[in-house]
Amino acid sequence: MLIAYLCEDHDAQETKEWVEKAGRKCALMRGDISDAAHCRAIIDEAARTFGGIDVLVNNAAHQMTFETLEDIPDEEWERTFATNLHAMFYLAKAALPHMAEGSSIINSASINSDQPNPTLLPYATTKGAIQNYTAGLAQLLADRKIRVNCVAPGPVWTPLIPSTMPEEDVAEFGKDYPLGRPAQPAELAPPYVMLASDEASYISGATIAVTGGKPMI
Repeated sequence: MLIAYLCEDHDAQETKEWVEKAGRKCALMRGDISDAAHCRAIIDEAARTFGGIDVLVNNAAHQMTFETLEDIPDEEWERTFATNLHAMFYLAKAALPHMAEGSSIINSASINSDQPNPTLLPYATTKGAIQNYTAGLAQLLADRKIRVNCVAPGPVWTPLIPSTMPEEDVAEFGKDYPLGRPAQPAELAPPYVMLASDEASYISGATIAVTGGKPMI
């Protein structure tokens, strides 16, 4: 496993240690995936270290809250698209030559793909695009027997939440969902594991909603 991350050295190292305790090899690569050259370098390193690529998980995202359209700087809009959407294209394109039949690409969408939060306009827009990208790419790669799916989480309690949302929204985060709380990150793991495995051999182009009871249509 290769974990690409922006700047969270402590978290990355801790995750690496857990992977190695489970008896698996883990490599780390620091850098900004909004840069196409860095995305290609990630794939080159993964292929060189592990001899190929069986599963590509696109999970990185950038999010900020804005109350009005005028509040959104041009640079913020561009950064959100570069991180959340463009990187998925760069990484998949670079990974494809290293992927064999039965490989899997898993993208992270969101409840915002279907029910966009207006104060998260740049983020929500990219998540809608990710769902469309996933459905199209699944069809494009079907003849190569490479599956493409996405997981659409609802509210998940991560450091992103208190760092990007107003304090009053953080206090109520996830309480308006049917299960009455946000998910913990570990609760997102099962659908990713399933989609990466051969148990999902006939699942492609799908969106798996992990939304605490709130439907996605």
